[in-house]
Amino acid sequence: MQVTSPAYANGDTMPTRFAAWRVQGGGNVSVPISWSGAPSGTRSYVVVMTDRHPVARGWVHWLVISIPASASALPEGVSGTPGVPAGAVELENTSGRAGYGGPQPPPGTGVHDYETTVFALDVAHLGVEPPATWDDVSGAMQGHVLASGSLTGRFER
Repeated sequence: MQVTSPAYANGDTMPTRFAAWRVQGGGNVSVPISWSGAPSGTRSYVVVMTDRHPVARGWVHWLVISIPASASALPEGVSGTPGVPAGAVELENTSGRAGYGGPQPPPGTGVHDYETTVFALDVAHLGVEPPATWDDVSGAMQGHVLASGSLTGRFER
């Protein structure tokens, strides 16, 4: 699967508006992503955005499950709005809040890679509900992933 964003190319720096409010210039605006190339038999998607820097220890910034197979994008700023696809559920990020939590890497830790991965699943629902964590979701996805693709944006302060 191919995952893209109109806001930045794979491996490029993410615009500051996507960073957390605590970051100067940050607006905590959820990143726009789109995906293509899902195999036939896809019944839903999971989207997860994770900080891959060793300091972050896999910090989850955004986790959306039960995205209908008819969807092919999450528009900019959609987190926490009625624009999230019907049936999709935004779970808590590592900060403990449902929805998107923008990058806010600790100053002086260098560039962090924020990987947004889209998983195409062969089930419409994973059987997990809030307050499920990424560990719960990834466990429930075992044996149901048909394909996946990722997009990495970089950010530092």
